[in-house]
Amino acid sequence: MSDRRSEGRALSEEELQELVAASDSGARNPIGPVGTFLAVVAVVWSVFQVVLASPISNVVLPGDIINNSRQIHLAFAMFLAFTAYPALKSSPRHFIPIQDWIMAIAGAAIALYGYIFYQKIVNSGGLADDMDKWFALAGLLLLFEAARRALGPAMAIIATIFLMYVFFGSSEWVPDVIRWKGASLKKAMSHMWITSEGVFGIALGVSTKFVFLFVLFGALLDKAGAGNYFIKMAFGALGHLRGGPAKAAVVGSAATGLISGSSIANVVTTGTFTIPLMKRVGFSSEQAGAVEVASSVNGQIMPPVMGAAAFLMVEYVGISYVEVITHAFLPAIISYMALVYIVHLEAVKRNMPTLGNRITSLGRTIGGMALFFAGFAALCYGVQYPVALVAAMVPSGAGWVLALLVFLSYVVLLWLAAQVPDLEADDPNAEQVELPVVAEIYKAGLYFLLPIIVLVYFLMIEQKSPGLSAFWATALLFAILLTQRPLKSIFRGESETANAFRDGVKDLIAGLIDGARNMIGIGLATATAGVIVGTVTLTGIGQVMADLVEFVSGGNLILMLIFVGILSLILGMGLPTTANYIVVSSLMAGVVVELGAQSGLIVPLIAVHLFVFYFGIMADVTPPVGLASFAAAAVSGGDAIRTGFIGFFYSLRTVALPFMFIFNTDLLLIDVGWLQGILVFIIASIAILVFTAGTMGYFVTRSNIVESVALVLIAFVLFRPDFVMNRIVPPFENIAPAQLSQSIGAMEAGKEVRLVVSGPDFDTGEPKETTLVVPVGAEASGDERLAASGLTVFEEDGALKLDEPFPGTPFFDTMSSFDFYGDAPVTVASVQAPAKQPLKELVFIPALLLLAGVAFIQRARARRQEGVAA
Repeated sequence: MSDRRSEGRALSEEELQELVAASDSGARNPIGPVGTFLAVVAVVWSVFQVVLASPISNVVLPGDIINNSRQIHLAFAMFLAFTAYPALKSSPRHFIPIQDWIMAIAGAAIALYGYIFYQKIVNSGGLADDMDKWFALAGLLLLFEAARRALGPAMAIIATIFLMYVFFGSSEWVPDVIRWKGASLKKAMSHMWITSEGVFGIALGVSTKFVFLFVLFGALLDKAGAGNYFIKMAFGALGHLRGGPAKAAVVGSAATGLISGSSIANVVTTGTFTIPLMKRVGFSSEQAGAVEVASSVNGQIMPPVMGAAAFLMVEYVGISYVEVITHAFLPAIISYMALVYIVHLEAVKRNMPTLGNRITSLGRTIGGMALFFAGFAALCYGVQYPVALVAAMVPSGAGWVLALLVFLSYVVLLWLAAQVPDLEADDPNAEQVELPVVAEIYKAGLYFLLPIIVLVYFLMIEQKSPGLSAFWATALLFAILLTQRPLKSIFRGESETANAFRDGVKDLIAGLIDGARNMIGIGLATATAGVIVGTVTLTGIGQVMADLVEFVSGGNLILMLIFVGILSLILGMGLPTTANYIVVSSLMAGVVVELGAQSGLIVPLIAVHLFVFYFGIMADVTPPVGLASFAAAAVSGGDAIRTGFIGFFYSLRTVALPFMFIFNTDLLLIDVGWLQGILVFIIASIAILVFTAGTMGYFVTRSNIVESVALVLIAFVLFRPDFVMNRIVPPFENIAPAQLSQSIGAMEAGKEVRLVVSGPDFDTGEPKETTLVVPVGAEASGDERLAASGLTVFEEDGALKLDEPFPGTPFFDTMSSFDFYGDAPVTVASVQAPAKQPLKELVFIPALLLLAGVAFIQRARARRQEGVAA
């Protein structure tokens, strides 16, 4: 396949589907009884996961199955991995060799080891005996091989390196800076396989409880025809504009990325239609591929799924799912706005032709789309009121009444869909491209919005668990797949109702199979990443990474963040989104928190996790690995490396945004009210568009270097008004440490005071500093307020000293890295209290005036150029 790409030939549809299968669902698809058996296994896995997520799981499933659901989840993934993914490129595709059957059965059996010997492991306290350790080691080796087949070599190699570090990290040939005391085989295997610290840890638990249902939801929605509907609607709305196919590609990829966990599948699914059309209007093969890559990879940062990372963040950060997607929403949405603007500027600069013969203004199109999304959001929010009314009228039977109302709504929308022909996939290479007319096709898929409304309602309004929310949305999709064909047949007066029902059953089964096969890689990724997480918790290598980053950056905050971003990008190379996030967050998030605190930067944990996640997913774009870039090049026939570099340039805003929100957490809507949130959204939208104009060298007309620099600086000021205001009026005033108790006692409750704590490091004895943000409580005196935070201070020898905080108090974990019992004391080096500062939003006024000045200058120049041309 790489040979064909190097020749510059686009792959055929069959070859592209093989590419997706090889990377996402397994390239092997045997026929006959074996193929039927594997399909049955996939269906059983999907049904098991649906039942596990259902409200009646405790009634239907035995308790030991629920308690060991992670083991069962991994057993299915291991079995299907060895049967669906060939060992080598030369391995047979149409039958399964005997050695693969052996490994599949052995892998599934060892994955179930904790379930089979559950009582024995409980009685031993999770400590492996001699038999356990050998089974665990065999399980790890089989897991790594399954991961190599399903995910490529990167994940298996990284996990192997970490496991080797566990065994040989105490050797003399390991540098002192990363050497640790080592672990026996029995201890390591207990940690990695027998307990819930390694393979069967949080990541696999999230995959079991939440991720499977969302992947299945996406597979069923696509099988119902929603993917084609979304793409047609995007092309109907945007395809006729200048650069329309590229704009439609961005919007279409955003729609599929909402529920997709794979940037590669997103590239190929939408790219087979969008990339040829982009090339027709003037985009080069590499540019067309890069637009598709940038928009597809962006789908991984877009709530509600975020490539399954959203559910992991809930566990790792310790906040609710609603909070996670609220914080992730604004950067994701403005990132897509910037991408639409990028392709618009490319089209304007090159004066690209339009497709079709319809003429509609860009403003009217954007207004129509904004109205649709606002209406859809209002509908999702407004559903709660009729639901509350029904619950009040029939409290005991509200569930059945609501289910009936949803079904009636579905029947009405399906009746509307039956009034227009079913949507067929278009040929992007046809001589005459007929763009869909939104007014004619919108009825054909309105009912696809119902499962999404159900999902959003349960997630956002009812605030049910992600698993239960996805269950109800998936249950509705079951009904849709089974009934949409026969009901349409009845509404159209056709006589093929029985055949239509049979086709619906086939669609449902195919969706269940696709969902299970798409989960193979994710299940193995979360399990294998558990080895990396287990290594971090067992060896403490996270502290080593912090020391390394601090040494390389020289303690400079910006250099530290840049280096962490580069490391996150490198660590993410070749990994699927889920594993990518687990790896970078396990190794890098703690580094940013610790080193940031040492430099006085206190960042909410969700901001840190989003920072490393953004850089991790950039590995899908960036050469030399760039899996999504290679997939796009396979579709376009362009050069994969060049596609990756252009895609990286188009994704510059994805690189810049993390640096903005790590310093200005308003962009993540943290502690932001409704009115301020609206202002932040408006200003952030302007800022990202201005940044895009500056980097693309085109605003009203082509920009000179001074104008481009000015636009980038304006965008920076709009993103970081605090940076300017803090230099005009410092945000903190220094207080003498000896006055700490008195000052805190005089402050209003709800304020915060910053303490810079200095003392010897527990491990090295070297002096270090960190910053603590202490909330001022409602207690009467300063000492009581400090005590409420777990801090005990006393003045001695002219210094304000600290006692070690008690376990369970707010700063116990933060201060555990200090040596409170050495010769040098732990002291409060400085105290900073908030100073009165003007509103930072005042900085927006001169920035926007400067922006207006640049626009005026460029508009005048554009008019002169038009006059000369005339």
